[in-house]
Amino acid sequence: MDQAQARAWLATAVEEARRGLAEGGIPIGAALYGADGTLLGRGHNRRVQDDDPSMHAETAAFRDAGRQRTYRGTTMVTTLSPCWYCSGLVRQFGISRVVVGEAETFHGGHDWLAEHGVEIVVLDDPECVTLMKEFIAARPELWNEDIGE
Repeated sequence: MDQAQARAWLATAVEEARRGLAEGGIPIGAALYGADGTLLGRGHNRRVQDDDPSMHAETAAFRDAGRQRTYRGTTMVTTLSPCWYCSGLVRQFGISRVVVGEAETFHGGHDWLAEHGVEIVVLDDPECVTLMKEFIAARPELWNEDIGE
């Protein structure tokens, strides 16, 4: 995948992450793009806002996209390496590619996805790293409630 396109799409996920943080939630954002580059859905982690532990950013973007005839050729863009739950969503529905903003603060299931034929693009985006590091430092109890060690 073209790096410039991946970074442009990541900007949508970063907007969502910032929106989630502004709402008092966890700053993780995601977007689902169609094979033709159309934005199908976007969302952010709403675990805190909705009191719903299953409302991860990728789940929110997936739900926002609504039913699709097929997910072949689609790209899930996320500010943070997807956890096992979200990695399972990618595999279950046959999403073809995952663009990861960063995997420094959390190394999720993207290696497993790659082993199963999903194209993975890790951008090591400094803005995504800073956003998560600052959040983890400020709210470790909230981070550790879900993803932390």
